[in-house]
Amino acid sequence: MSQPRKTRKDLKPGEVACDYCTARCCRYFALPIDTPATRTDFDHIRWYMLHGRVAIFVDDETWYLMVHADCKHIRDDYMCGIYEDRPAICRKYTTDECEFEDDAVYDKFFETPEQLWEYAEAMLPHKFPQPRPSEIALPVLGAV
Repeated sequence: MSQPRKTRKDLKPGEVACDYCTARCCRYFALPIDTPATRTDFDHIRWYMLHGRVAIFVDDETWYLMVHADCKHIRDDYMCGIYEDRPAICRKYTTDECEFEDDAVYDKFFETPEQLWEYAEAMLPHKFPQPRPSEIALPVLGAV
């Protein structure tokens, strides 16, 4: 039987969430992107997703490009191998609002380019249907 998952309120004085985490914050990065509004915008995002371990999520109406890539300095114990010399972005990051007990539920989440394209097709106005040849009115020569 597995142990119940620890939460912040379960931490004893002096313990930190990192002691019970698998370095979730060091296994991807996410960058905000412009909200897609056209087929071309969605096609560009689809192109991003065709490049490997990439997902798109929307949180509080902001769209993000998520690149799944482990930091090369995660040790086997899930701690940082360059902690004293870690980048500034890591130094600013705190466990106060980290993903330790977060289930990563987003407003929208697209794991594949096909999911994104299906969403785009559903949300964008469809192109005007092409008329059938029998419906095309040809100009009459000599008509005034």
